[in-house]
Amino acid sequence: MSAFVTILKKELKAVTRERTIIIAIIIQLFIASFSSAILVGLMSLYDPEAIGLSARIRLRVGIIGERSDPLVDSLRHNQVQVVPFETPEEASEAFSEGRIEAALLIPRPDMESDRGVRQVRLFLPESEALYTLILMVLRDPLKQYEGYLREQNGVHLKFTDIEGQPSTLYEFRYGVILPLLMFFPAFIAGSMVIDSLAEELASHTLDVLWSAPVSLHVIVGAKIAAPVVLAGGQCTLWTMLLRVNGILIHKLALVLLMATLNAAIIGVASVFIVLYFKDRERSQFTYSLFILLSTSLGYVFDVSPITVITRLATGDYYTGLSDVAVYGLVWLGLLVVLFSLSKRLLSRTA
Repeated sequence: MSAFVTILKKELKAVTRERTIIIAIIIQLFIASFSSAILVGLMSLYDPEAIGLSARIRLRVGIIGERSDPLVDSLRHNQVQVVPFETPEEASEAFSEGRIEAALLIPRPDMESDRGVRQVRLFLPESEALYTLILMVLRDPLKQYEGYLREQNGVHLKFTDIEGQPSTLYEFRYGVILPLLMFFPAFIAGSMVIDSLAEELASHTLDVLWSAPVSLHVIVGAKIAAPVVLAGGQCTLWTMLLRVNGILIHKLALVLLMATLNAAIIGVASVFIVLYFKDRERSQFTYSLFILLSTSLGYVFDVSPITVITRLATGDYYTGLSDVAVYGLVWLGLLVVLFSLSKRLLSRTA
């Protein structure tokens, strides 16, 4: 057991000398720390109308005409800064100078048509991205104002208020951001195992370790355990940072267990690869293809690790410990096969 711990500590210390791994961890740290900002950027490309639910937008709107209109109160209630102007020319000048982002022309009551129709004019910038953002912010105040005018004219409509967030926002949080952060450490873990064993094989230091009173199982087990421990620590930190960014993760313990098991399975698979090829270049290339293929298939099959982690994080009633235990059995099975074949693979000529 002492030999296992010694090799484990050695592998963990070696991580600090690997610049590629450190850079990959920093990238994950950035994603986890600023997941809300990244989420806004992704949503702006996919569903601009959902941006307001995950971003605080400060908007300055010029008001021309009636300043005591209920629309003005509605704008202020929705955190829109109202800037009054006497004439459209003044508002146009402020718009050109960048002091306001949009302008509303609200007619006075004496300017209404005979049918009581009030025509409110909205002036927006030419930039497509900017006016889409402004429309998204002004949508709720304008809808409230529309309802107020209907009530004033005797038109009564009832709306069902369905609380919640749009499916696109939900999908990006639990279908993209969370799996990305839970699986990156596992991918790095497999690459670390290949680098470590390939280096030992190239320098023939593995033979020296094996000649010592240390079994091959202990050596391989420690080299798998080190990156798996690191992956588990990363996933724990990422979930904490996601929580700070307002992303709630249900069944957190099972999510972390599943992420760690996934890293362990990939770690065992990478040992098979490196013991078969016995050099870093071919092993890393094959490992990259394996990761690409398995990740792609993971989005197809309903029982993939990606699906299990997403369902656990969303609090799915029908996904629990039994689903995670299946992958625990897969890991144990792969470990048994590895230990039974490791000497044969090691003695095989590449």
